[in-house]
Amino acid sequence: MGFVTADKSHYRDAAYAAPLETLDPAQPELFAANAMWSIFERLRREDPVHFTPGGEFGPYWSITKYNDIMAVDTNHQVFSSDFALGGITIGGGMQNVDPLPMFIAMDPPKHDVQRKAVSPAVAPSALATMAPEIRERAAKILDDLPIGVEFDWVDLVSKELTAMTLATLFDAPQEDRRKITHWSDVVTAAPMPGAIVETMEEKMTVLGEYAEYFTKLWNNKVNAEPHGDLISMLAHHPATRHMEPREYFGNVVLLTVGGNDTTRNTISGSIFALNQNPDQYAKLRADHSLIPSMVSETIRWQTPLAHMRRTALSDIEFQGKQIKKGDKVVMWYVSGNRDEEVIDRANDYIIDRERSRQHISFGFGIHRCVGNRLAELQLQIIWEEILKRFPEIIVTKEPKYTRSTFVKGYESMMVIIPKRN
Repeated sequence: MGFVTADKSHYRDAAYAAPLETLDPAQPELFAANAMWSIFERLRREDPVHFTPGGEFGPYWSITKYNDIMAVDTNHQVFSSDFALGGITIGGGMQNVDPLPMFIAMDPPKHDVQRKAVSPAVAPSALATMAPEIRERAAKILDDLPIGVEFDWVDLVSKELTAMTLATLFDAPQEDRRKITHWSDVVTAAPMPGAIVETMEEKMTVLGEYAEYFTKLWNNKVNAEPHGDLISMLAHHPATRHMEPREYFGNVVLLTVGGNDTTRNTISGSIFALNQNPDQYAKLRADHSLIPSMVSETIRWQTPLAHMRRTALSDIEFQGKQIKKGDKVVMWYVSGNRDEEVIDRANDYIIDRERSRQHISFGFGIHRCVGNRLAELQLQIIWEEILKRFPEIIVTKEPKYTRSTFVKGYESMMVIIPKRN
């Protein structure tokens, strides 16, 4: 049982054979093949602040080393997230849709007040209230899984748990939970034949349904008593109560994608990583107290959002390179998390690392992920419940990876839970 990963040495050969100045890590096909690692390895060694003059996303700078990413991420005075300049993704906006205003794609002071409006929903007290419900749902999801037959872990477990949690955060009906995750997937999808949306017209139709649904939620909340869910917080907070509809929708998109992709792909990533590293899986089964550090190591190893983009507000010399005002600057978190100058044996998956929380998957500085503790909580709970039930979950074939330079995740992952003897 189990599988052997396809030979990807030809990607490495190509990455090292190409002239350095032609390297373009922002190729969705590389991410769909999980084959971008060698380009990033070479850039970290030979050209850590690298300019790509053209490609699918136009000219941009790649920041590939941990400390350089930290320097950019904590300098919003020079490196802006402003949606009006292109926002936080290399393509600008939501895969062929103009950038939306949302607090992650804003600079202070507006960013700070909008973020503050929703942060109570994921404060420690709110998480303590939510934890028993998450545990109950996780237990039911796991108890309903088929034993001894192959099934898709992404669909039955990762999507299901995060969809339930998202619906709770928005105070939306649970029967609508899969609509919300579907909309999140459409937001970050590039329309193409065979994709979740095949044309731009189809994508815009779905986004219209998405906006209409959340407009109704807002209208229900704004005229009701304040409540502890995200929509009520936005509707009643003085800083967000009078937002334009487009700005409100932008924040809904941010909270949906943030709550969906990060957690969902790390839950799947934990199964994959432990299968790829059976010694670590054995270590975890022998000592359940390693779950918290395993969760942090998985978030680093998986890096569920591959990059964040900034735009230079002025000319700046950075690590000997001349970055010009208006230049697109891409922080490759997926590369920074594998920087061996900062993280020992960075390519290895080690669940009892001494400093397991040393990663940049959640970003850093003012834009650090507002829901990072909720993501960790869901992962911790699902693994506590898994280890109570199943000695092993076996990945049966190489997963289907997401074709995206932004969301680093899994479309499907076939697994089997062996029958007990």
